[in-house]
Amino acid sequence: MAPPSRSPSYALVTGGGTGIGRAVAQALAAAGYQVTCAGLDRDEDWPGELAFERLDVTDAQALAALAARFPRLDALVNAAGIILHEGREFTAEGFRKVIDVNLTGTHVATEACSQALVRAGGAVVNVASMWSFFGSPRNPAYAASKGGVVQLTRSFAVKLAPEGVRVNAVAPGWIETRLSSGALHNPERAPAIQARIPMGRWGQPDDVADVVRFLLSRDARYVTGVVLPIDGGFGIA
Repeated sequence: MAPPSRSPSYALVTGGGTGIGRAVAQALAAAGYQVTCAGLDRDEDWPGELAFERLDVTDAQALAALAARFPRLDALVNAAGIILHEGREFTAEGFRKVIDVNLTGTHVATEACSQALVRAGGAVVNVASMWSFFGSPRNPAYAASKGGVVQLTRSFAVKLAPEGVRVNAVAPGWIETRLSSGALHNPERAPAIQARIPMGRWGQPDDVADVVRFLLSRDARYVTGVVLPIDGGFGIA
């Protein structure tokens, strides 16, 4: 007798076209999810197993329309994020832009997908940051937005737990991505950063993706409202 067929598991990864988001999407695809990535940017060497939807995460109507296409949503990963340099986050316009994408976008996506997540008994992982816990002399909007992601994660965890949906976050440290390339290739900053990391190296996107996959899995079935640092010990050094 053939084994009973199992309905597919669906995952949506915002910001899934590059960096940490793409690594997460590929890890979930390897674990058997049908993965859709959504965002405004994607790498040129795009893998065929991942669907990509060009989408602004601050557009509530577009997100609602995308969420309505899922019969169920087993996993939502909010990885979309931006950072502005050269003092632009100290301007009112720059500050609002970063908050709108990093924090409001996370809220809008989670709210849009909440019913599809409830139908699946699914899980959410938000991408916070080590800057959720530190002040930043260069990027106040990024730090503030990621601090907000922590509290948003806890708020949705409390709201959705009675409906069977878990909500957690990861807080990556120095990970080799486009977002951190300015520091990584800065001959003054990079050595000092690495010297403070107890594990002695910068992280890779896969280091984050594997933890996200765990938090979405049944192995983490009694875990909600957690913010898990993935920083090689940077935050405790």
